[in-house]
Amino acid sequence: MAPESTTRTRRKPRADSIRNRERLIEAATQIFSAGGPQASLEAVAREAGVGIGTFYRHFPTREALFEAVYRHEVDLLGDLAEQLANDEPVEALRKWLHANVRLVAAKKGMIEGLQLVAHGSSELKAYSFERLTGAIGLLLDRGIAAGAIRSDVSAEDLLRTLVGIFYAQVMTDWQPTALRLVDVFVDGLRKR
Repeated sequence: MAPESTTRTRRKPRADSIRNRERLIEAATQIFSAGGPQASLEAVAREAGVGIGTFYRHFPTREALFEAVYRHEVDLLGDLAEQLANDEPVEALRKWLHANVRLVAAKKGMIEGLQLVAHGSSELKAYSFERLTGAIGLLLDRGIAAGAIRSDVSAEDLLRTLVGIFYAQVMTDWQPTALRLVDVFVDGLRKR
């Protein structure tokens, strides 16, 4: 007689459940970007083409939705670094940093909500820090190996600089200034 299994096997999510979750994240990104973090959750469900019950099965709280959107945005930036890994190193780093500025500008309606979620979760902070420094590190390491970028700036230094540029921008038309500051910083990273 075989011993009874005491562990429950977890089923993989169904394909339609995965699609619904992805659609909800995409819809939330659109709606929160346009309407701010207080936009209605019903509008998110409607935009995704699902009922509110399906919404709450995936995201029992507004914070859970913001966390999923935040992780999604961080993952997109991590993936972008991998896509740029074969470009000329200095320009790849510049493109990645510019993408960050454009992302923040496009998501201005939901930045407040994303920041609250990120600051409230040490696990999420650790995840995003690791993913983003890994992305920057990939691009920096390529540039250093190619002899195009100085080796005395770490991925952490660069991430802190980028965040500082975002926090320093208080005017409404801040994006051109942020892009110019990123360019100045990247030019300063070039190995002479």
